[in-house]
Amino acid sequence: MFESIRRARLQREGLSCGKTRRKHQEGDFIDEMRTHPAGTVVAYVLFFIGVGILMRLGTQVEAGLPAVTWLHLLYAAAIGFAMVVHERVALRSEIRDNGVLLLVLGTIFTHLSLVVLMLDSSFSQSWGKTLKAIVLPHAFGPVVLSVILGRRIGLFGAIYTTLFGVLVCISISAPTYMATSALLGFTGVLLTKHVRRRNRLFMAGLYVGLVAMAYSLLLHEAAGVIMEEKIGRMVLYPLVSGIFTGMAVGGLLPVLESVFGVTTDVSWLELGDLNHPLMRRLSIEAPGTYHHSLVVANLAEAAAENINASASMCRVCAYFHDIGKLSKPEYFIENMDPSANPHEDLTPRMSALVIIAHVKDGVDLAIKHNLNSRIIDVIEQHHGNSMAFFFYRQALDQKAEVERLVKVGKAKEDDVPQVSEETFRYPGPRPQFKEAAIISLADAVESASRTLEKPNASRIETMIDDIVQNRMMDGQLDECDLTIAELAKVKASFAKTLLSMMHGRIKYQKAVESRPAAPVRDENKPLLAGDEETMASAKIVEASFTGGPANDLTVKKPRSRKSPPASAA
Repeated sequence: MFESIRRARLQREGLSCGKTRRKHQEGDFIDEMRTHPAGTVVAYVLFFIGVGILMRLGTQVEAGLPAVTWLHLLYAAAIGFAMVVHERVALRSEIRDNGVLLLVLGTIFTHLSLVVLMLDSSFSQSWGKTLKAIVLPHAFGPVVLSVILGRRIGLFGAIYTTLFGVLVCISISAPTYMATSALLGFTGVLLTKHVRRRNRLFMAGLYVGLVAMAYSLLLHEAAGVIMEEKIGRMVLYPLVSGIFTGMAVGGLLPVLESVFGVTTDVSWLELGDLNHPLMRRLSIEAPGTYHHSLVVANLAEAAAENINASASMCRVCAYFHDIGKLSKPEYFIENMDPSANPHEDLTPRMSALVIIAHVKDGVDLAIKHNLNSRIIDVIEQHHGNSMAFFFYRQALDQKAEVERLVKVGKAKEDDVPQVSEETFRYPGPRPQFKEAAIISLADAVESASRTLEKPNASRIETMIDDIVQNRMMDGQLDECDLTIAELAKVKASFAKTLLSMMHGRIKYQKAVESRPAAPVRDENKPLLAGDEETMASAKIVEASFTGGPANDLTVKKPRSRKSPPASAA
């Protein structure tokens, strides 16, 4: 309220336009809860309460099952303790905050709920217990976690859906349930590497169904109950269960991405459409920036592939990282008219403010067009809090010149401008994750490569080393998790990609040097029929190579006496 009053007062005084710039991540309470230990405790407590409820429901799917005892709860507590230790020790880097933890625990709970629901409905059918164990959606939770958060989290989900599932589904033999769940869950994780199209999820479900079908036949044979079950059920039901599991995961992914703010490779590829309104504007209003963004995307994607970062995310975020330049495209050198430099009429400080403002303008445009939150993060972080060094140096030179004039008595002390380093720095923050750091370096490397004369491998590598070293010394890479080994791979990838883009060409022979020779006629040899036309054609070809007028070289063919005059036509 007080902020709106202040803006209204400034607007009345002519010191404000009355508009507010859109901000990224405005919810301080939500941001605090994403990392607060209390949020972690609440998530785990709710999960274990839910598992207890499912254990109780699992005893009601069939008459005569034993009730949940303290012994069962003790088993659940032991498995829960192992789960917490596993997550805190081995998966701390993957499960970064409470939002991701809630997604993991919620997926496992949903998986167990579907198992109980399916088990309850299957007892109204005349199926054997072995078939009931196989047709359950064992791959659902592991596949969801593997596609969204990676295969390590997928394996985590497969392990604990199996262990908790044994306690929930007490109507099924524990060894049968454990073996079946582990087999199909781990198979689903194996088949979901680099899922970039939704049809891959369908195919993963199909293959899980085929494995379940084969395992069903073997299990029924090993248990000695193959003659008690219809062959159609043993083969068809596990296959259909696997296919429906893949289809359900594909349909549920957009909902989970929207609720938990995560993005899969499938969605990144959909977001990388160059027909997006902002990209179309960039190609028309700032074609230099558009081309720069495409090259940065190629550099960043190749580097991310080398260190197992998200290559799809790097490409898409690089497309949009400079959309803030749409506000004043003519002030950036890649779009500037060489005959009219707008910075000539501005002071270095004003020029720096215009250049630096493209970060905040980019965030404003991204929020307005509902771009992915990771894209907004990259727009904010791709310059970190680095300095607009060209204008800072220009300001220092102007200050030195005014100080010289003061010494000779041609200027006053009050005329000496104050040059603050902070004025020429970007607002930040510094890159917070690997992909943002890669794009930041790729942006600087691509811009610097334009200044190279006669680029070769040595000059390109030296340029990249200098840029990376300067960024490290300025502290721009201090807050991301890039290691020295990964940084070396990134530099090598940049050098390889740039060298292939800036490769030399074979010098082609000029057309005038390879033009066909004119036919030479023997002066003593009389002209035959058609020779006049051949000579005329040869002179026209020669004129086309030399640039001379062809009309003067054309030989007019005498009209045949048998031909009627033009007026007679």
